[in-house]
Amino acid sequence: MSAIQVLLVDDQQIVRQGLATILKYAPGIEVVGEAGDGEEAIRLAQELNPDVVLMDLKMPRLGGIPATRKIRAAQPETHVIILTTYDADDLVFEGIKAGAQGYLLKDASSETLVEAIRGVMRGESLIDPGVARAVLDEFQRLSAKPVAAPSGTQPEVATAEGQAIIEPLTPREEEVLVLLVEGLSNREIGARLHLT
Repeated sequence: MSAIQVLLVDDQQIVRQGLATILKYAPGIEVVGEAGDGEEAIRLAQELNPDVVLMDLKMPRLGGIPATRKIRAAQPETHVIILTTYDADDLVFEGIKAGAQGYLLKDASSETLVEAIRGVMRGESLIDPGVARAVLDEFQRLSAKPVAAPSGTQPEVATAEGQAIIEPLTPREEEVLVLLVEGLSNREIGARLHLT
């Protein structure tokens, strides 16, 4: 199996160098490029076609959320993990809506970072426990707001933006979400809930 190719995106060079050093010692992971802003990230993602992009949020020229949206639209097979110091609810939600498969705070351990990279390659997602509670609260808020649906159609749930999602979470989906918020991996959740 070939190494997981990672593109590092952060406006602070010292952060990129630190991440590169951490990942240099992670077996099966290779840093293939570095970008200092979102525009450079988009260009390098197209040029290098990395498996995973570690994306900062607040950067000059173009921030991480629009860059994530553009990379995921052009290259849906490229996974994006947001790695930031910002834990504001609106940024978490915007990052996830932009297509990020992970959201980590920069105080995460190097082991957590490496596992998040490997996890997204297995189809898993990781949300930092420091922001996961807000995600769970938002899903619970959304599932508590049914909207009347025309007869013969599925009920919908209103979102803060006035758009709708198809239906509220089932009790089983809520169980899975609670375990995800607790930081369990997909494999651990499956074992805990006896899922295959």
